[in-house]
Amino acid sequence: MHRLLSTAAARLRPRTAAQSVRTTSVSGTQPVRRDGRALELARRQNSRVAAEAFPNGTGGSYVEEMNLAWLEEPGSVHKSWDVFFRNAKAGAAPGPAHQALSPLQESLSGRATATAPLSAAETDLEKLVGDHLAVHTLIRAYQVRGHHLAKLDPLDISCVDLDDAPCSIGLNKVGSYGLHESDLDKVFRLPKTTFIGGSEDTLTLREIVRRLETAYCQHIGVEFMFINDVQQCQWIRRRFESPGILRFSAEEKRTLLTRTVQSTRFEEFLQRKWSSEKRFGLEGCESLIPALKTVIDKSCGSGVESVVMGMPHRGRLNVLANVVHKELDQIFCQFDPKLEAADEGSGDVKYHLGMSHTRTNRLSDKNVTLSLVANPSHLEAVDPVVQGKTKAEQFYSGDSKGKKVMSILIHGDAAFAGQGVVYETFHLSDLPSYTTHGTVHVVVNNQIGFTTDPRMARSSAYPTDVARVVNAPIFHVNADDCEAVAYVCKVAAEWRNTFHKDVVVDLVCYRRNGHNEMDEPMFTQPLMYKRIKKQEGVLKKYAEKLIGEGVVTMQEYQEEVAKYDKICEEAYARSKDEKILHIKDWLDSPWPDFFTADGRPKTMSCPPTGLSEDQLGHIGKVAASVPVDDFTVHTGLSRILKARADMLRQRVCDWALGEYMALGSLLQQGVHVRLSGQDVERGTFSHRHHVLHDQNTDKKTCIPMNHISPDQASYTVCNSSLSEYGVLGFELGFAMASPNALVLWEAQFGDFHNTAQCIIDQFISSGQAKWFRQNGIVLLLPHGMEGMGPEHSSARPERFLQMCNDDSDVFPSVREDFAERQLHHCNWTVVNCSTPANYFHVLRRQMLLPFRKPLIVFTPKSLLRHPEAKSSLDLMLPGTRFQRLIPDEGPPTARPADVKRVIFCTGKIYYDLDRERQNRAMDATVAVVRVEQLSPFPFDLAKVETERYANADVVWCQEEHKNQGYYDYVKPRLQTTVGPARPVWYAGRGPAAAPATGNKHTHLAELQRLLNTAFDLRAFAGKDS
Repeated sequence: MHRLLSTAAARLRPRTAAQSVRTTSVSGTQPVRRDGRALELARRQNSRVAAEAFPNGTGGSYVEEMNLAWLEEPGSVHKSWDVFFRNAKAGAAPGPAHQALSPLQESLSGRATATAPLSAAETDLEKLVGDHLAVHTLIRAYQVRGHHLAKLDPLDISCVDLDDAPCSIGLNKVGSYGLHESDLDKVFRLPKTTFIGGSEDTLTLREIVRRLETAYCQHIGVEFMFINDVQQCQWIRRRFESPGILRFSAEEKRTLLTRTVQSTRFEEFLQRKWSSEKRFGLEGCESLIPALKTVIDKSCGSGVESVVMGMPHRGRLNVLANVVHKELDQIFCQFDPKLEAADEGSGDVKYHLGMSHTRTNRLSDKNVTLSLVANPSHLEAVDPVVQGKTKAEQFYSGDSKGKKVMSILIHGDAAFAGQGVVYETFHLSDLPSYTTHGTVHVVVNNQIGFTTDPRMARSSAYPTDVARVVNAPIFHVNADDCEAVAYVCKVAAEWRNTFHKDVVVDLVCYRRNGHNEMDEPMFTQPLMYKRIKKQEGVLKKYAEKLIGEGVVTMQEYQEEVAKYDKICEEAYARSKDEKILHIKDWLDSPWPDFFTADGRPKTMSCPPTGLSEDQLGHIGKVAASVPVDDFTVHTGLSRILKARADMLRQRVCDWALGEYMALGSLLQQGVHVRLSGQDVERGTFSHRHHVLHDQNTDKKTCIPMNHISPDQASYTVCNSSLSEYGVLGFELGFAMASPNALVLWEAQFGDFHNTAQCIIDQFISSGQAKWFRQNGIVLLLPHGMEGMGPEHSSARPERFLQMCNDDSDVFPSVREDFAERQLHHCNWTVVNCSTPANYFHVLRRQMLLPFRKPLIVFTPKSLLRHPEAKSSLDLMLPGTRFQRLIPDEGPPTARPADVKRVIFCTGKIYYDLDRERQNRAMDATVAVVRVEQLSPFPFDLAKVETERYANADVVWCQEEHKNQGYYDYVKPRLQTTVGPARPVWYAGRGPAAAPATGNKHTHLAELQRLLNTAFDLRAFAGKDS
């Protein structure tokens, strides 16, 4: 018995490092060789143990050691452990596996009966085990909750609303774990889940607590114990617990001081020169600049060549100046109210602008490209845009692991907690077609949102809690401690470069001014701002520290300040010479080879978009086949493929085949195509089937579009998460990176773009006007009134048309290349195609134009399988192109003078009108004209048609309600075309609040009424238009 007791106790009593037996492999240490079966048994037993509370947590380390010892030699552990492990091996759960020893077992093990008192040796052993378990639990408590006691707030007022449970850590709290003050100087063996010992594996309890306090309760607070990967947790422990980690060389400290000087003096210079101007300065968080530069330095040293950044307005000018290295005179001239804009468009305020710049990184001595993406005042809207641009740059550079291109996102505390797009963006972080392989998030934690206190702004303790959903470690740091800030940013960059996962740095700071320089914060936060007025700046604090340490002298510090002040003054003098503002100097995504040197299109013409019949046939055959061997498709899909082959023989195509031919031909021409959205691989309406699934092998897929030709560009088609705001923003960013890719986002139903309205309004519609940035993204929005209820019927075309910038009251001058020039001057193109051929052409035109504009396509639902909605291949051959307007090519063209009414329409309603006209035998008296391109409006073609049918009433017909759809956009433009003497009448549903009825009978009745109005030649007699 004494041998057993001494063996168990020896495992807990202090040992030297040389005597320590390594039983697990952690961070590169080599494990003891064991029998594979024994290790598997240990793994299975430990998995059962993890499910119960008793051996869980820190105590699990002790149980694991006992288990591994028992596996080597069952007799080396106490009999109670032997019984426990035998029962566990037999399948018992940990609770039932524990059994009190019977008198017979006690006597066999040399012990007294169960009722006899414990011997002194047994009592010592139980206390020894209990004390070690308590120490393990104490260490874990610091790792889990140490950040609660960290000194994070520079103001020492702590706006973090933690729960009411006391945090039982510290020298005076050891009693909470069954330890006593008398235990403080006892020596304990350290578990393998801590690195506070450094090269030592035993420490006194007093020293254990001191080192844990140093690691977790000073100016850095670490949240990581929710991460479910042991290796990652150990990696973090090593970097924050190892003794002496926060040591910087004298050169590193001088660099930090220089960067803090630049950050601070820049804001002070702006305040002196333009004290009454809004600039959303960085005062109170000047350490952001050295923080970002540390991340960039460390990342560049690991091979990163391009960094894409996004941020709100606070501190943007400082980041542009001191991180991106924008010329200071170009920043300062933005404050001149007399500066004239040389470029077209509205421009934007200085603290929204972005820029891209390539410079040499000081540490790596390699070039790095830094892009700061322009952003509206909609906080966090830029997050997915940055991720999309980053993904695109990774794709084009062949960076499949994210080792060359990375993203940094800067957030405000209130927005990070409050904006849902943050959550949407996080959930893209590990999706195969959306991951950027890790983002460094830096939160400028002002501890206030405009005038709102944190308690009213969020329900979570920290503004960063949203990051926990993706197991991103969170490093809180007091932003007034420059060295602590630099260290956590160094670790954050290392984490991203090691694990290629997201990481958050929470810079706990304050806002020295109000929301902007003109705002008075004392109205709402009087006590906070009394404290702020007394607060010394971070530059003064750090300079005094380094002077006290002898790292720099007062004279050296003053010279550094004077040096930067001189740079600012010289740039200010140069800025006065600037008379004209060039927004193109602020481009965040330049396309130098796509435009001329002055940023204009190289031509203003667009070639025909048709293809040879051989090329159409080849692509069609791929669309109708399975181009890989040993692949079993669904029987229903086999019928679809056969139907495609039949259409090819008949020389026609439906909507899906027309799309296939457009995208496939662009791939052949070397244009990358990316189609994204909810369920786009199959298509919401089961029409596309761009990804085939083997029916016998799970996850075995085939994308026929990638088998068109050997030298084609790659095709990416990816189902997205159930997100619109985040995913559309991502695709917009992807399209920003290069003009030589067709990027399409398809809504599951057209009205789903509602939740992405911010991206549409702030970036897509007005992005070029504000930031001189073209973008060729395509939005596919299924639309149509088909009796399916208010939802999923309307893609809300009225919203898109309302934002078009063409003038309804001015008939444009028609000259050479009129169609292309119209497109060049518009902010986006809005189409509603009625034929597969026109859809084919508009997609191809999007990439053949010499410039890029967003394209909004209202796509059909029922027309996908409508027998009449097919196009002859003749309409897609060489020489053919997109038809902005499709005239009536039937009987009305033979005798136009006899036509009594010309109906203009768009989209699906054409087929209802054509059928009704045939039923009423009015083919010769009513002409139906389709407006395929709504914006920019085809004034020239509409004029031809109205003049052709000079004796006819002019009617606009739509299936949407009168206050919705196209009417309010089209009517004034048609009126401008025909002149004031000729009225433009309306045939359609009346005004309504909802887009459509939910009753099928009502839907059909409404449709019949609007058709009756359209074909009743006396419907408008005696009425005013």
